[in-house]
This record gives sequence, structure tokens and C-alpha cells, in this order.
Amino acid sequence: MSLAYGKGRNAVLPPSVNRILLVKNLPFKITSEEMYDLFGKYGGIRQIRIGTEQKTRGTAYVVYEDIYDAKEACDHLQGFNVMGRYLVVLYFQTNYKSKRPDLPKEEERVEQLRRQFQSMGNDEENEFD
Repeated sequence: MSLAYGKGRNAVLPPSVNRILLVKNLPFKITSEEMYDLFGKYGGIRQIRIGTEQKTRGTAYVVYEDIYDAKEACDHLQGFNVMGRYLVVLYFQTNYKSKRPDLPKEEERVEQLRRQFQSMGNDEENEFD
């Protein structure tokens, strides 16, 4: 058997692969036991967190003991039909940070654009006089 990308336990995995899966489009009535049955087929699970709030319903985090088990589950359960809904299974991105602009720099940039626009407007007015 070839140990090419994605094959076997000794394969080199891309950096985006980790042992935490984000599962979307879950049926709202799915139970923890059903989640353990479904995802437990692919390896040992450390934790499953199912969203219960209005904003998080239909989503869950599945944490595997082993990264290769998480990859196997992600590969096999992506698009899997559960109670009439097709699962969306992604790797959780731990290094994702929302980019918040630096407010003073952004204000300075806006002010420069405002001055530039005003000077352009004055030049155009003089052209047509």
C-alpha cells in the first residue's frame, strides 16, 4: 500500500487538518448518543459539544483522540445524510482570528482619502469655470 498523501497512518497531513471537527447542518433533535454512534465509528472521541443556543443550534464540535481518526471521519461524513439533512464537516481552525482594523490607522487613511477627494473636487470645479 502506498503512503501517499492521505493514505495510512504515516501520511503527512496538511496543516489545516487537526483533531477538532466542526459539524454544521445537524438536525436540531439529534442526541449526544446518536452523535457518539455516528462519529465513534472512526475512532476514539474525547468530547462532543452540541450547540443549544439559538445561534449555535445545528452545529457541533467533535474532538477526536487521534488526528488520523478525525481525518477519516471528515472524509467519510462530509455530505452524509442524517435525518434528512446533509452534514457539512470541516476542520476547526484554531488560528483563525477576526481581523479588526487598527482604528487610528484607519481614521488616518480615511482622512487622507477625504483630503485627496476634496482636492480633486476643487480641481474639477476650476476646469469648468
